[in-house]
Amino acid sequence: MPYSPVLKQKLQDALAAKGSDYKPRTKHLLSDGQPKYTNRLILEGSPYLLQHAHNPVDWFAWGDDAFEAAKKLDRPILLSVGYSTCHWCHVMEEESFEDEEIAQFLNENYIPIKVDREERPDIDAIYMAAVQAIAGSGGWPMTVWLTPDRRPFYGGTYFPARNGDRGATVGFLTLLKKVGGMYHDQRDKIQEAGLTLTKAVQQQLRPTAGNRLPGPEILHQVMEDYMAYHDPVYGGMNGKPKFPSSLPVRLLLRYYRRTGYEKILHIARLTLEKMAAGGIYDHVGGGFHRYATDEKWLVPHFEKMLYDNALLVMDYLEGYQVTGEDNFKRIAEEILHYVKRDMTSPGGAFYSATDADSLNPDGHREEGYYFTWTPEELEVTLGSKRAKVVKAYYAVGNTPNFEGRHILHTPKTPAKVAKTLDISKEKLLEIIQDARESLYQQRNHRPLPLRDEKILTAWNGLMISAHARAGLILGDRQYTDQAVQAAEFILKNLYLKDKLYRSYKDGKARHTAYLDDYAFLTAALIDLYETTHDINWLKKAIELDEILQANYEDQENGGFFMTAKGQADLIAREKPNYDGAEPSGNSVALLNLLRLGEYTTKDSYRVRAEKMLAAFLGSASARPMALSQMLMALDFYTDKAKEIVIVSSLGKMEEAERYLKEFRKKFLPNMTLTMATEGENLKSQADWIPAAGEKKALMGKTTAYVCEKGVCLLPATDPALFAQQIGEVEKLAPKGMKQ
Repeated sequence: MPYSPVLKQKLQDALAAKGSDYKPRTKHLLSDGQPKYTNRLILEGSPYLLQHAHNPVDWFAWGDDAFEAAKKLDRPILLSVGYSTCHWCHVMEEESFEDEEIAQFLNENYIPIKVDREERPDIDAIYMAAVQAIAGSGGWPMTVWLTPDRRPFYGGTYFPARNGDRGATVGFLTLLKKVGGMYHDQRDKIQEAGLTLTKAVQQQLRPTAGNRLPGPEILHQVMEDYMAYHDPVYGGMNGKPKFPSSLPVRLLLRYYRRTGYEKILHIARLTLEKMAAGGIYDHVGGGFHRYATDEKWLVPHFEKMLYDNALLVMDYLEGYQVTGEDNFKRIAEEILHYVKRDMTSPGGAFYSATDADSLNPDGHREEGYYFTWTPEELEVTLGSKRAKVVKAYYAVGNTPNFEGRHILHTPKTPAKVAKTLDISKEKLLEIIQDARESLYQQRNHRPLPLRDEKILTAWNGLMISAHARAGLILGDRQYTDQAVQAAEFILKNLYLKDKLYRSYKDGKARHTAYLDDYAFLTAALIDLYETTHDINWLKKAIELDEILQANYEDQENGGFFMTAKGQADLIAREKPNYDGAEPSGNSVALLNLLRLGEYTTKDSYRVRAEKMLAAFLGSASARPMALSQMLMALDFYTDKAKEIVIVSSLGKMEEAERYLKEFRKKFLPNMTLTMATEGENLKSQADWIPAAGEKKALMGKTTAYVCEKGVCLLPATDPALFAQQIGEVEKLAPKGMKQ
């Protein structure tokens, strides 16, 4: 499809605007280093789309222009969905989308559309449901054939370029020819397949709502399932691959708190220990990789996602609170250090991800090269004495464990390693800590993995929550300050004229926000309120929920749709009903309603929350194991949440720190926390939080009030009494379980 003169000029201008340092990501270069091809994606802001801006494929971004062209030319659409740090997306790009023969066939017979799933999760969800219906499974890159009216009729994930490649019988080019031929020769069958698939997708994305309010029995049922399917050796769930989210530690810890059931604590603890010891954790730079390809958590796909690390901070912080295990605290702090150093923008918000691939010494992209080592590299970097200790600690032996190189991991405890080296545990850890910095500096001389520098509201919400909770639980102001800075950036740059946006890059906010963006940011603002005691954060959370209610809520059945009402460019409107690698927006929104209801005492929040609980968990077809985050909300709902108000005399707020020290020792997931000084500060909070009204600092002493369901215990002017009051838990008997 030839480009118009106007479009050609736009592409030339966009390329020129990249500047002289711009390096086109393509093998097709002219003698002066300029790209041979430039397509419409050069006009986009998404790093993933820009990766494909110099393919010989005439890509469109998702939009009416593409579908109108398909109708005008009577062509099918080839939809390719992926994300910037996806290894197999890169492979398919190199094998197929950089191939001039395949590109020519695509350009002459299809309208090709490229979508960044992280910017458009709504599109991704719809067509992933179609691919799963066709193939029985899904993944990225996702490859879907559509009619010009946006209906899917065939699809899959990664396809090797040609017959015989990677053992495939039918390659991508052959598929393009066969499916394209069917589109023209068997139009009736194609249209029928499109209608059938569309109906299936619509039904899957809008499940039938339940009509009964669930109770604690669902928690018991899911715990039985976790005990049946967990891996007793390596933690997580049985089998492979292993995702950190595949066994929700935070739900297990909540259940243990209310039952005292030791086996549940053991499952959670084992999972945290084994993940932190495995190669899925970056022992040099901090932070977790995307997932492990094996059952031992040893060999990861090496991309790092912001949302994974935000959620894992919460896991390890709560694990630390429950067990007192310093190693869990260390992991949480190392993740946050990694995020501050490597994933924080100059404005204080957080970048999205880093790639699995990086350049090896031969100049070729290779998965994991940046993160892995040879024994010789360790010795050159550290010297023989330190290298001996490091190799023993990180299990670097004579046999490589990944592509001729070594993934660092710690299968033995520090005490065991120290004993084999005949040194103290303290000396071992001192050497390791010193060596980590040396290794980090050395590997940064290698080409760095690509970093996706778009700022996503939802993922920033998760990381703001992680920092806010770290600030509260660890009593470290640096984490709170980072959370505040990031939240201020999001509200300034992505919340414009009472409308929230999904993505920010190069000074521009893009894409109307989705349910996840509102829900995750609202949760973050509630967390920020509990950490800073600044009522403005809670007021902003209430404001965002009001927008969500007006534009996204299913008023009839309960719950929220992924997209705002009135969006017309999709064939289905999803109501998310499972927790995946990220929690469902509905799961987080439900807990937000319960927390806001506790703070404000407005019954409307309870009514909306109960309608959600019934809709998602109140039917025979409900899949509670797929809604672990929502079950955390059910735990909150069935528990007696503690309403804590701590009031200090004017000028004596520092006295409250004695109470916070006791608070930090307790695992209190189901609570609200208000802290204020008498006078205007207390009044401004009481205007929004009735429980703070008429509270006083008795006899001039900081006083804590602990209430449940509006019934308060005796005011505590002694931190020891306060500790006793918040430590009381209404037990949930584990039905049918044996200790």
